[in-house]
Amino acid sequence: MARTRRLNGQRPTLEDVARGSGVSKSTVSRVINGEGKVRAEVVERVREVVAELGYVPNSAARQLVTRRNNAIAVVASQPQNRLFIDPFFDLHLRGIRKELVAHGAQPVLLFLEEEEEYPRVGDFLGGGHVDGALLFSLRACDPLPGMIERLGLPAVFGGRPLVRGGETVRECVYVDADNRGGAREAVRHLVSLGRERIATITGPYDQEASAVDRLDGYRDVLLDGASPELIERADYTRQGGAEAMAALLDRRPDIDAVFVASDLMASGALQVLRERGLRVPDDIAVVGFDDLAPIAEHTDPPLTTVHQDIEGMGRLMARLLFSRTDDPAAPEPSTTEPTAPEPGALSSVVTPTRLVARHSA
Repeated sequence: MARTRRLNGQRPTLEDVARGSGVSKSTVSRVINGEGKVRAEVVERVREVVAELGYVPNSAARQLVTRRNNAIAVVASQPQNRLFIDPFFDLHLRGIRKELVAHGAQPVLLFLEEEEEYPRVGDFLGGGHVDGALLFSLRACDPLPGMIERLGLPAVFGGRPLVRGGETVRECVYVDADNRGGAREAVRHLVSLGRERIATITGPYDQEASAVDRLDGYRDVLLDGASPELIERADYTRQGGAEAMAALLDRRPDIDAVFVASDLMASGALQVLRERGLRVPDDIAVVGFDDLAPIAEHTDPPLTTVHQDIEGMGRLMARLLFSRTDDPAAPEPSTTEPTAPEPGALSSVVTPTRLVARHSA
């Protein structure tokens, strides 16, 4: 019997499962691969025999049939050490991983730090190792979107990538927050508090479009009041935020508010304000962007900031990718919010933001 063959040390086969279930091999294959319609009682019987025999499908043979690897490349143009110490990326990757696991897919992390690494990553993506790619933290004019387009590999971008002179690559599918709208809400809040000399610390303009969009939102509200002297560029790090805040104070010691384009930079800015004896929010009001709980809730004072659903955007990136690959065997997504388009859709998604008022402004 099949059970005896297993106990004798022989690996059970598809034929053993079919014989033990009393059905054909094709029916067993459909049950194992989740394909086609099979009666519930047959599915249950096949699964019982699979468990009893300890049958393990031949993954190589299955890949030849389905032409799927159940692996997704997660590509980040960031130094590896920064990726794992920044709470933003931690939340983003957490959301991506949750959705990939729900679909039975394995993430393959790829890091890009130097220009010479692009050919290696391009060869891997084009080598048939993965079913699709999720990419984020790309720089302006990054070659990856064009490479992905030429390869015909299904892909979703985290953040709207800026390439080809500031244009978005053709048919690029991305998930982003309403960066411009969130920045407008932050600056309007500062204006409502009676602040008149509102500065901003921006992110790097060569990384996606978030820094550009948040600066545009700042300018939308202030119009003629957005003096170049009130704008300081940084790099989305705590140290960068501290250095930018110091530069602003040296140049314009009369500022009474600052909109900082990330919570991490805002934490550095708050440190400098404290060191210079300036009270927040009495002397200078501060608003950040991201609403990273480990930062925003524990700064001194707690940070007023713009909330974006970072983990949810990671989940949505993966869900959009599975919509593009149109995998009929994939299970329903693990959450109902945020929602992805129907399978095959190519629409990008911009998620809403909202201001979270705490004590810094």
